[in-house]
Amino acid sequence: MLVSKIYCSPIGNMLIRATEVGICGLTIGSEPALQDDLAQQNPFIRQAIEQLDAYFAGVQKHFDLPLDLQGTPFQQRVWQELQRIPFGHTITYAQLAARIGQPEAVRAVAAANSRNPVWIIVPCHRVIGTDGSLTGYAGGLWRKEWLLNHEQLNMVHKQLSLF
Repeated sequence: MLVSKIYCSPIGNMLIRATEVGICGLTIGSEPALQDDLAQQNPFIRQAIEQLDAYFAGVQKHFDLPLDLQGTPFQQRVWQELQRIPFGHTITYAQLAARIGQPEAVRAVAAANSRNPVWIIVPCHRVIGTDGSLTGYAGGLWRKEWLLNHEQLNMVHKQLSLF
């Protein structure tokens, strides 16, 4: 059964969706939540909210939620590789294509990146253009910029706090 819950974040309302297997969607917007009362009982929704709260507080650097992502084998490979990009770092679409062993598939990688159903959790915002520009983001470029700045700030803050 699909359940969903609205999550209020610093970059807008998000709709978290989960199945019995794991988180299957994280989208921006205020769509009506389906089975909201059941979402309160879903452990994956609760875990996602806890980890998103920690991420936005600058504490969570990596999500470790059970996921239930539907996509082609190629998309799955791209999404798995996205999860290997460290917090606060960026790579280019060309580098991402090379990492999955298909350096010629830059456009296909960009398309798979754009179909990521759980942005932030699978951090597609960490992929930028070869020239360093912020290109395409389902949540809007201003959100991509906000997320990258948030991660950079929290990387620097944590490093400075060690001294």
